[in-house]
Amino acid sequence: MFAPLPDWLESFRAHLGAEVIETHISWLLLADGCAWKLKKPLTLPFLDYGTQEKRHFFCEEELRLNRRFAPELYLGLEEIGNSGEWAVKMRRFPESQRLDRVCARGKLTPAHLSELARVIHALHAGSAVAGPGSRFGEPEQVLTPALDNFTELRPLLPAESSRLDRLAGWTQAEFSRIRSHLAARKAAGRVRECHGDLHLGNLVLLHGQVVPFDCIEFNEDFRWIDVASELAFTYVDLLDHRRPDLAAWLLNEWLAESGDFEAVPVLRFYAVYKAMVRAKVAGLSGTADVAAGYLDLAESLAMPRPGRLVITHGLSGSGKTTCSGELLMADPAAATLRLRADVERKRLHGLPPLARSRSDVAGGIYTREATVRTYARLGEVAGLMLDAGWSVVVDAAFLKYAERVNFHALAGQRGAAFAILACSAPFDELCRRLETRRGDASEATVAVLEKQLDWVEPITPDEQPFAIYPAQRKDPT
Repeated sequence: MFAPLPDWLESFRAHLGAEVIETHISWLLLADGCAWKLKKPLTLPFLDYGTQEKRHFFCEEELRLNRRFAPELYLGLEEIGNSGEWAVKMRRFPESQRLDRVCARGKLTPAHLSELARVIHALHAGSAVAGPGSRFGEPEQVLTPALDNFTELRPLLPAESSRLDRLAGWTQAEFSRIRSHLAARKAAGRVRECHGDLHLGNLVLLHGQVVPFDCIEFNEDFRWIDVASELAFTYVDLLDHRRPDLAAWLLNEWLAESGDFEAVPVLRFYAVYKAMVRAKVAGLSGTADVAAGYLDLAESLAMPRPGRLVITHGLSGSGKTTCSGELLMADPAAATLRLRADVERKRLHGLPPLARSRSDVAGGIYTREATVRTYARLGEVAGLMLDAGWSVVVDAAFLKYAERVNFHALAGQRGAAFAILACSAPFDELCRRLETRRGDASEATVAVLEKQLDWVEPITPDEQPFAIYPAQRKDPT
């Protein structure tokens, strides 16, 4: 139970006729299309609102930080009467439009997650970078809070001691494996001033756009993080909402948008960390059964299924992108990543995915040399992903036998299962699809299709055991 409101705040609430929502660290007053958020006079291990000056400072910080991505919502600061206390004044929005509510109604779509991936990438691209002399993102600074979770959870969940020991051991071992990756990401500018609390409840649909709000202002260590850690929080929240299909879609859209494939080796560590943070919060709240559920989630993230490599094969317009998208969303562990040749080819030439290269049928970015370079890059990134314990589907034409053989060998080198998702359609249907295609990275035309018919090398008898045909396909294992 929370204590009654202070007299000065009760007077303000009565004047507004406001509804009050209370959390452990804030009061929120709702009235007349606006919300006033006030900070409680608290000092906690992770937060210091102990003086009026500090509370005023953190109100200013909340306004500054959230106006980066939600200026429409954050109206300004307002002093509450003559109390010396300040509130962040916000414009209200329909609570039904928060993404956690949208997801609970079954109305959260892949299109929403594609938009969110663009929003997150743009947010990070415009954020300040942690300098080499700062503590943020240093490997030991990343490990300490991850291990602290276990120290704090053991007395809260004594019945789970063996599982906590296993997860703590995994965390330490995984950290040792990725330590150099963490240091490299800090050096590459991937540690930035992020949102810090990017779960579905802090995202809202406004005018059809996904807008983040309510970022972490009270603790720099929670906000200055690897962009992969930020993304991992939303990914884990979607898993917690029992939507692995959408979790996989968001992760893949973010990777395609950002091209930050070096994030893949550290993603699993951060995802387990986020699940353990949620277990700790549940444990502190006295809900041991909920905390145990998060331990289940952490274990599933830490111990994925054996990896697999799936490549597509087919002419332009045969459905490779659609089928590969269905494949990654069908993974119940949300542990399949996709690489698209159309996107990576353009990235290699400094073009965004939807840009038109204005290349001829076998010229520009589509020369034989450019194609060889593209497949080499796909193989390099697929290897990185497989090494990190993820499954991979590579969406490319793979019209040549030699191209398919190279990736089959890559799977064997990594100890991964291999499959070929062979897509086809009648010629007239291929032409129709290409003529009506809009808003896609592919630039294939009917002229390209006609050229492909001259050089396509069909699936050979030795490849047939690995071939899956969409009309009768099953999830490859």
